Amino acid sequence: MLQKFQPRRLGVFSALFDLGRFRALLRRGELGLVFAGALAGIASGCAVTSMSFISRKLHSLIFGITDYERLSSAAMAIPEKSILLIAPIAGGILMGILLYVLSRTRKKPMVDPIEANALHGGRMSLTDSILVAVQNLISNGFGASVGLEAGYTQLAAGIASKFGYKMQMRRSDLRMLVGCGAAGAIAAAFNAPLTGAFYAFELIIGTYSILTLTPVVVSALISTMIARLLAGDDFAIDIDHFGAIVPADYLPAVLLGAFCAGIGILIMQGVAWVEELARKSSIAPPFRPALGGLVIGLLALISPQVLSAGHGALHLNLSSEVTLGALVGLFILKSLASAVSIGSGFRGGLFFASLFMGALLGKIFAYCAPYLDHATLTPAVYAVVGMSSLAVAIIGGPLTMTFLALEITGDFPITALVLAAVITSSLVVRTTFGYSFATWRFHLRGESIRSAHDVGWIRNLTVARMMRPDVHTGSIDMSIEEFRKNFPIGSAQRVILVDKHEKYSGMVLVPDVYASPIEKDDEEHGLSDFILLRNEFLQPQMNAKQAAAMFDQTKSEALVVVNDLIERKVIGLLTESYTLRRYSEELDRRRREVSGEL
Repeated sequence: MLQKFQPRRLGVFSALFDLGRFRALLRRGELGLVFAGALAGIASGCAVTSMSFISRKLHSLIFGITDYERLSSAAMAIPEKSILLIAPIAGGILMGILLYVLSRTRKKPMVDPIEANALHGGRMSLTDSILVAVQNLISNGFGASVGLEAGYTQLAAGIASKFGYKMQMRRSDLRMLVGCGAAGAIAAAFNAPLTGAFYAFELIIGTYSILTLTPVVVSALISTMIARLLAGDDFAIDIDHFGAIVPADYLPAVLLGAFCAGIGILIMQGVAWVEELARKSSIAPPFRPALGGLVIGLLALISPQVLSAGHGALHLNLSSEVTLGALVGLFILKSLASAVSIGSGFRGGLFFASLFMGALLGKIFAYCAPYLDHATLTPAVYAVVGMSSLAVAIIGGPLTMTFLALEITGDFPITALVLAAVITSSLVVRTTFGYSFATWRFHLRGESIRSAHDVGWIRNLTVARMMRPDVHTGSIDMSIEEFRKNFPIGSAQRVILVDKHEKYSGMVLVPDVYASPIEKDDEEHGLSDFILLRNEFLQPQMNAKQAAAMFDQTKSEALVVVNDLIERKVIGLLTESYTLRRYSEELDRRRREVSGEL
């Protein structure tokens, strides 16, 4: 009998054509994660170059500049100055229409990579990520004073998250893959793979581990190579000539770092103030971007360098001598334009804007250098130090910004100087303010997120999931004799008392009732002397950490769970021992996942 020919499977290549085997390949071990990181890097590089290309085309079509010019520097040569005012307003109108449509069709807020990794185990909506990228392109393309980095990381991380979710990757692996996407985006955006990798470790994943090192670095390297292949040197930052570094230069660098920290805090609070002012006004959200576009257009008439992210303006101010008054004026205008852009509803981030403004602060600080003994720093070095220090104050990530300085200068002595400054800036911000720009906005929304550390599993471990629904209940009006008849010794440890409206009224320990002799007064007063925890209870949406805090506060071994604060209907009971055991088990499991033991 002829046997049916069956072709040999060829390992990895055959797995690519079998979805089940492909999923198993990705979940098998570290090599699978490296392969997933490489795919994320390819997607990130393509996403960044595509968004950059669209942005440049929009600038060319709207403002009439060439594809090779940067808006913030080329706009000064535009003969028709009215376009500087009209374009941001038109972009604001377009953003307002989009915001109105989204408010009618989408109810849930869009989740960014930091929030996704902190609360949702790395799960992001690809549709929402595309929408954020489109909003970012409209904002940047029409001249709003925001960068594309927010759109880059959102889209790249969203693609990576969607891929990881479809491949049914573990929670820790999915969070790592989101970090790979963000790492590739930042690496491609600045032609700086180390910067992208540490951006992922410090800001997106929230921790560094040996298991995540290779996939994240591979993603950053591949994304950088793709960006170079498709866009050449469009993403490079050129720094002018700088001299040698001496030990006396560290003092002014540290002072500049502290100075940038204070300015960064003011900028973050300024953005929050504009948003709060917009919320308290009678202007409907869809109309706010147009009003913001008007303000940006008026500022652009004073100096077109406030438009867009500021790539051209950065190179223009780094390569030329600028007076102190011009630097201060441009810094104030750019700060106002960025705050108004984000506060009025335009989409974007402050990554590149903080680099640009930091460079301006560094050159402003350079005018004070002659008054510092033995300092030898050039204005270009002060610009690099200021650039990194202000970016750390606003964005966070000291090592990220240190490696950015290393990759754009290629000079280790300057990198050491930058490290001293960014550590100072980060320390000042953490001790006096406590937030980066992203976490500050979470705080304003009522979230308690301080970083991308995975706290979502704690929120998912709710009282509703841990409680026992079978509880012994009785009427608060029953007598002690009735209580003993209904609940014999040994039948229950606790009885929950409710009133005639089924409202929680307290808890009684059965052994306490039997340990007390029945007296006449006891019969008259009923169970009132034995009722505990009349107003202490849990709610189903509380997490394990909050429940443990309630147990510690009430010194009770068990607490009743009620549906809400109004009805106070009893729906279950939760003990302290079970809560702590479940919390410890989950915490231990998460630690094992991170260390790669699962």
